Amino acid sequence: MAESEEVPDDVKKILGPNEKVEMYIKEKIFHPKMNIDSMVVTNERVILRHPHAARLKKDYTDYSYSDIAGVEMEKGVLRSKLRLKLKGSDESLDLDKLPTDHAQKGYGIIRENVGRFQAPLSTGYANAPKNPKEPKEVE
Repeated sequence: MAESEEVPDDVKKILGPNEKVEMYIKEKIFHPKMNIDSMVVTNERVILRHPHAARLKKDYTDYSYSDIAGVEMEKGVLRSKLRLKLKGSDESLDLDKLPTDHAQKGYGIIRENVGRFQAPLSTGYANAPKNPKEPKEVE
């Protein structure tokens, strides 16, 4: 997990009041359609930083966990890829050439947060009681 002092000040300024950085990857991340210089994974969203104007300015794209349908990881020996499947779109967000240890950690954090932000019934019967007609036991 990234320490807060490692997270750039420009990112700290766009965080919400209860938003916490869970991981910061500062390596250059390859995506075929956009230039991404780093990725911030918080408890509320995934933020991509885009450098431009000779790296003097930064733009951001963020994806709330409620907009992400799922996450996949293609694990390699040294480098891996994270694929975020976006709701309502056939396209996915592919974050490539991540160091495998960062990809594994990011995959776990993103997957856990996507599960937290899903509607209760969207996970099927995973959280349903064994027999819903039985009364709950009081401890």
